[in-house]
Amino acid sequence: MRVTIYEVGPRDGLQNESVTLPVEVKREFIRRLAEAGLTTIEATSFVHPKWVPQLADAAELLADMPREPGVRYPVLVPNERGLDRALEHGVTDIAIFGSATESFAQRNLNRTLESQFEMFAPVVERALAGGMRVRAYVSMCFGDPWEGPVAPEQVVRVGRRLLDLGCYQLSLGDTIGVGTPGHVDALLDAFEVAGVGPDRLAVHFHDTYGQALANTLAALRRGITVVDASTGGIGGCPYAKSATGNLATEDLVWMLDGLGVETGVDVRSLVATSRWLADLLGRPSPSRVVQALSKEA
Repeated sequence: MRVTIYEVGPRDGLQNESVTLPVEVKREFIRRLAEAGLTTIEATSFVHPKWVPQLADAAELLADMPREPGVRYPVLVPNERGLDRALEHGVTDIAIFGSATESFAQRNLNRTLESQFEMFAPVVERALAGGMRVRAYVSMCFGDPWEGPVAPEQVVRVGRRLLDLGCYQLSLGDTIGVGTPGHVDALLDAFEVAGVGPDRLAVHFHDTYGQALANTLAALRRGITVVDASTGGIGGCPYAKSATGNLATEDLVWMLDGLGVETGVDVRSLVATSRWLADLLGRPSPSRVVQALSKEA
């Protein structure tokens, strides 16, 4: 079995850090991730700098970003203005970011749950016409800080509509980290009933309650082969204050290595990168594997 790690550190990871890194450091971060064997690295976002100031240098980053053969560098695009900028910079892979709940759609997108699709439809249509691949994130798939538990059927309704727009993959986000393996099974059951198999799905877990690895293992046993993770476990969500760090890529790779699952990623190379990044951010990495291997060094 082989699992593809969708590395989100340079985008989802850095967007919630208080320390804004220089663009040359971000380029070096991305270069190191590719060197460690990651083949999908979400580089940045064209969200308005007012909302995510840490990624205000997206155009500058992409203008002179190292690109390795065989590595994809997707960019998050919130709307048509963001798509215009992505097209200007020769981006080949983009992601859109939807919500499974009304409350988060209004807070994060300034849209209703229904009207978010009106925003996404022209983005996806134009991107596909331009030869791009489009991925869709769905946030708040397991719980919402304003609405509480989220019904699997509600997530499926949103997810199906995003896939029907033409997105090749749907990433199911546990934005505030409240999910458990039982929740994962229930959600994947609901997608199966709706005719959406694991080949169209990815998972994106946060470790707020220490369940990210357990949830990932539950998803893998259901046939999921794409897992989002952030090197060093950095990141969160600037619009959901209860969200803590992403699943650490090192912790994921350590588990997958132990299971005999191929990733092509060198965990010790990632640990070295996380230690380097932690020094720049001024705080230790929350990744347990980074902490453990750093003690050995």
